[in-house]
Amino acid sequence: MQFQRGNKIEVYKKSDDEAWEDYMDDFIGCHGFVTDPDTTINDPDALIEISLEGRGTHRLPQDCLKLLTQNGDR
Repeated sequence: MQFQRGNKIEVYKKSDDEAWEDYMDDFIGCHGFVTDPDTTINDPDALIEISLEGRGTHRLPQDCLKLLTQNGDR
């Protein structure tokens, strides 16, 4: 999946990526939006920066994220 800046996402599962930390389990079910998709890297395994509602900004693996809407779509 190619995430773009502003995409609304949900952290819907625990990641299989080695970058996943135990504290990230608390993020499952949280919603937020993509702030930095690292499109210059164009690597589906790269961590991307997500701003989570009430949780701050974090770099998360992409396999734990689910796209909710496109930019501005409802």
